[in-house]
Amino acid sequence: MKPGLIEGHKATLKVQVTPEMFAQFEGKVVHPVYSTVSMVYHMEWASRQIILPFLEEHEEGMGAAVNVKHIAPSPRGSNLTVTATLDRLLDNIVMTKVSIHNEKGVIGVGEVKQVILPKTQIQQAIKG
Repeated sequence: MKPGLIEGHKATLKVQVTPEMFAQFEGKVVHPVYSTVSMVYHMEWASRQIILPFLEEHEEGMGAAVNVKHIAPSPRGSNLTVTATLDRLLDNIVMTKVSIHNEKGVIGVGEVKQVILPKTQIQQAIKG
């Protein structure tokens, strides 16, 4: 990794809840609110934004774990702010704390673990 990635570094996404983000299974909407699946996606995406400027040409990040607590619903049209903060950097392991807020307050919190690996190692793992 390139130097400069330090604890406390932040990345923020702005997202508006759309029907595609609703809680649903096999195309059937269960609740017309922001789903936990979408929350995990946005937490991972915000966390990835932290590492992107620091990856070397031969490196890539891979998600290794996500811990999520979905606290409150957020309906269609809600404006979300997803903030990832670098909590720990241990060799090639990047741990971020993530929070998601809507207009009313916190709707989710979590932690994302990413591992930085050589692209060749990732390709070998994919090939099996």
